[in-house]
Amino acid sequence: MNLSRKLEQYLPQVALEVIWNIGNRASQSGQQLYLVGGIVRDLLLECPNFDLDFVVEGNAVTLAQQIAASSSARTMTYPRFGTAKLKFDAFAIDIATARNETYARPGALPIVTPGTLKDDLSRRDFAINAMAISLVPESYGELVDPYHGLNDLQHRLIRILHPQSFRDDATRILRAIRYEQRLNFNLERETSQLLKENIPLLDTISNDRIRRELNLILLEECPERALGRLCELRVLPELALSPKERGWLAEKFQKARSQHRTGSLAQLYLCLLVYPFTPESLEKFLCRLNMPGRASQMLRKTLNLKASLFLLGGETMKNSEIHHLLKDYAPVVLQANAIASDVEVIHRRLVLFSNELRQIAIYSTGNDLTRLGFPPGPETGEVLKQLLKAKLDGSIKTRAEEEKLAIELKTTEAGTARTQPRRNRR
Repeated sequence: MNLSRKLEQYLPQVALEVIWNIGNRASQSGQQLYLVGGIVRDLLLECPNFDLDFVVEGNAVTLAQQIAASSSARTMTYPRFGTAKLKFDAFAIDIATARNETYARPGALPIVTPGTLKDDLSRRDFAINAMAISLVPESYGELVDPYHGLNDLQHRLIRILHPQSFRDDATRILRAIRYEQRLNFNLERETSQLLKENIPLLDTISNDRIRRELNLILLEECPERALGRLCELRVLPELALSPKERGWLAEKFQKARSQHRTGSLAQLYLCLLVYPFTPESLEKFLCRLNMPGRASQMLRKTLNLKASLFLLGGETMKNSEIHHLLKDYAPVVLQANAIASDVEVIHRRLVLFSNELRQIAIYSTGNDLTRLGFPPGPETGEVLKQLLKAKLDGSIKTRAEEEKLAIELKTTEAGTARTQPRRNRR
């Protein structure tokens, strides 16, 4: 099958011209060049994807350097791994030397040696990701499909390339579920059986690699689908959500997408994901994923605020009281709790703080108070807090009103100090 027409329709003209030039250069030096990976799959599915990954039967670093020397591309080379990146103004291309991989034991990182295109495709996770398109002039656009990935696309199947695939790399279990849910495909029968049998091998995978795969799931358009499937198959015991909790999570993820404006949507998803957890189950989850310190703190804060939300439920509450309760929480923690809470008054006050109260600030600084005669020290900080509290509650608005209140507070402090009894001297 020749896909040159599909390539012309799928890729921008500027990218096609660069690809043609690189293919010519590879051919002139006796090398074969191929477009590989997810972009081939997505081109056949007519899904947008402009991650340009090339494999060369030859030397990827030398080829990249030749292209960079005769174009405006910037190049980064990694000779140790036989890879390079070409950066153009509007896009980038990753080029890798065709390689072969072997695994010393389940869960181990692969041993890499130079190889052919067939070797390179054989190390891929699933047949739908093990296709290539020739980019040299002699065979431009020809589909290379040794594992019948096109047939799997047509039958909407996720299929591993060989029975040892999950044993070689158990993270493929997580990727299989991610692709199954993203594409609305099914696991091929034998693949499904082997996936279930090999779930215990995820214990051979480092916590960091598990975390990276979970992060990729959270970057999906609808990550709740894959997360629900993980729970259904009991892939990660630390992520055990009941069917009711999975339904709740799907509802809240949809709400997050509709309300999200700034920041990382994946971080917001992560906060919502742990929202049903107990503090104890959260700690197990953080340990399993070797979660970095800042992310761990964000998730702990999410549950801390959840435990304190009842304080926002009173009938009457001043803005300064809301501010005092919420001022130390990050925006993503506040947003997760606002989405998760089903109590209207609590939701409203969380939104009020995030949209309005957090931005309120006073004009005065410590230097301004020193100019008014306040001595440097803790008292100055306390006066600044009193000024902010007054502004939050609407009793002062202008700089002049702020300065007037500061002077009144100074007078009050002085009077209080004069009426305090002196301590007995020994």
